[in-house]
Amino acid sequence: MKTTLNLLLLTLFLTFATSCSTDSTDDLKLEDITIPEAKEIEIEIMELINAYRIEQGLNALSNHDLVKSQAYSHSSYMVEENNVSHVNFYSRKSFLVNNAGASVVTENVAFGFKSAQSVVNAWINSVDHRINMEGNYTNFDVSAEKNDQGKWYFTNIFMK
Repeated sequence: MKTTLNLLLLTLFLTFATSCSTDSTDDLKLEDITIPEAKEIEIEIMELINAYRIEQGLNALSNHDLVKSQAYSHSSYMVEENNVSHVNFYSRKSFLVNNAGASVVTENVAFGFKSAQSVVNAWINSVDHRINMEGNYTNFDVSAEKNDQGKWYFTNIFMK
């Protein structure tokens, strides 16, 4: 009886955990994505990250429009939700795997920094963010979006 109850509970858990997921890109089509023009702060962030990577003996990364679209989408989401997070990361990753041929995807997010240098410094000083910045990637892009109070939300996605 106990085994049957445990199996029933496990089945219910798996059903709820997978059937109501909002982490799907099945309906997202390439013609539906938005690729905004880069802002000055975003260009500065990418230049600073590449300069850091070169100082570490790593390759510079190239920007990528599909990466930009996913970073922009997530930064806009964080602004709307007024919350910095990695929500739906696996959707962004799946989109890039399926549409840009990515084999590896990671991201850094941040909130409230006032300059490109301050957000990049924060990522460098954080072990997990720094590991992402120093990874074996070929492309990246950044989105920085402001909320109504003028606070920046940042999403930086790396891929290979």
